[in-house]
Amino acid sequence: MSEQHASALLTTATADEYERLTGAAVARIADRFRTTRQPFSGEGRAHLQHLVDAVDLDAPGAGTDDALREVDELFTANAVWFHDPAYQSHLNCPVALPAVAAEAVLAAVNPSVDTYDQSTVGTLIERRLVDWTAGRIGFDPATRDGVFTSGGTQSNLHALLLAREHATTRARDEARAEEARLRNTATPGHRPVPHATARHDLLGRMVVIATAESHFSVQKSARLLGLGEDAVVTVPTDAAGRMLPEALAVTVDALGQAGHLPIAVVATAGTTDRGCLDPLTAIAEVCDRTGVWLHVDAAYGGGLLVSPTRRHLLDGIERARSVTVDFHKTFFQPVSSSALVVRDGHDLDPVAWHADYLNPLADPEPNQVSKSLQTTRRFDALKLWATLRALGADGVGELVDRVIDLAADAHDLLRDDDEFVLLAETQLSTALFRWQPAEVDDATADRLVPLVRRVLFESGRAIVAKTVVDGRPCLKLTLLNPDAGLDDVRGVLELVRASSWALLENDAATLVAVATEAAR
Repeated sequence: MSEQHASALLTTATADEYERLTGAAVARIADRFRTTRQPFSGEGRAHLQHLVDAVDLDAPGAGTDDALREVDELFTANAVWFHDPAYQSHLNCPVALPAVAAEAVLAAVNPSVDTYDQSTVGTLIERRLVDWTAGRIGFDPATRDGVFTSGGTQSNLHALLLAREHATTRARDEARAEEARLRNTATPGHRPVPHATARHDLLGRMVVIATAESHFSVQKSARLLGLGEDAVVTVPTDAAGRMLPEALAVTVDALGQAGHLPIAVVATAGTTDRGCLDPLTAIAEVCDRTGVWLHVDAAYGGGLLVSPTRRHLLDGIERARSVTVDFHKTFFQPVSSSALVVRDGHDLDPVAWHADYLNPLADPEPNQVSKSLQTTRRFDALKLWATLRALGADGVGELVDRVIDLAADAHDLLRDDDEFVLLAETQLSTALFRWQPAEVDDATADRLVPLVRRVLFESGRAIVAKTVVDGRPCLKLTLLNPDAGLDDVRGVLELVRASSWALLENDAATLVAVATEAAR
């Protein structure tokens, strides 16, 4: 190995070089934070593609200093900055400083928390944080368990896999019991017909129950689990997009009578667009009565677990069988940091696997690989640990309350403005709206939604999202920056207003051209 390549690896001999290089990288990124004045540079995609394509990845190494300078000039100069108050688009948050520092530590040490002998105290810290989260949910300390994951999609997939295996075991046990009963009661010479309990027969009957507001990962998980996207049955919702418990009860009963096998009800504690929470207690009543697994997707609303004022919005979550929590949303952690938490640790058994070289069955040391869908896995729990120790759980909860309070103020601002239409209420931190003065018809307002978003994004001055609510396209603000204020929201709305008027005043041909370009 050449001297240049050897110095590129972090070893005892290169500790001083590590300190110098990371110090330089931190100085560069800090300077970007000081000088960045908008959430995106506004550079066009064609130009950015040219910059990326112009780099010769087969060329001789340029050295770490030049490589890091290139990272700064290519990536950070054109990054999307979630800390900027004009970023109000997706469920991305600015990150807590203690977590950023912890991220640097875990990246340098590079542990893998699949087994104890690769992480030692890291395994213990993760297990402690899983237990802490389960305690905040309200699960029994004698049985609760869980594991960190890469995000809500993986957590939801993991939960539905466990639900599928639980339903499979239950269906086979019930079938065997019924066959035994029939044998005992059969007349002489009569052979009872066995129930279909083969795996493919059961898969064909299995359904997952959710709402149209549930995260798309529910449908994606159903497909990955061999059920098919059409296996997700939707339940009607109220005007706020929350599951109707009475409709759920009717749906579960009707599915059972039709020969289907409901394996899980997915309740959402924080819908992506509206930021509303399904009525968890009433849903749990239906699940308890029917014996269907209740999974709560609290990827967005999980931060309410530490809210000093709004924890009651999650009442009933303790009755779930499994819960998804994304710490990289309302706990202000760097991606990735999520967890699947279960009420009964034995529910994780279906994913257990023991390899002689890694985690033999007789090994007494704790391991997380038997609970996870992953093997090699980052020590993401360290970031949350550092944040809780630095800010305290109440401190994090106050940040959660701050963004929800800001959303409430934003709703008032939109209601009081004659040019904007507020389309839905929220319990968390979103605002769904349209620019539509009285003289603008629905079709024109519809057409302007994607154009306005594109104009703002390409200018780099503000980033908002677009979605569809009740069949109508609309703009969405997702407010996850505790340092943002109402003036920041007002500034983005003024950009929306100005862009809308400018687009409206263009002639029809120009408007069509802009629309065509935006659709590409």
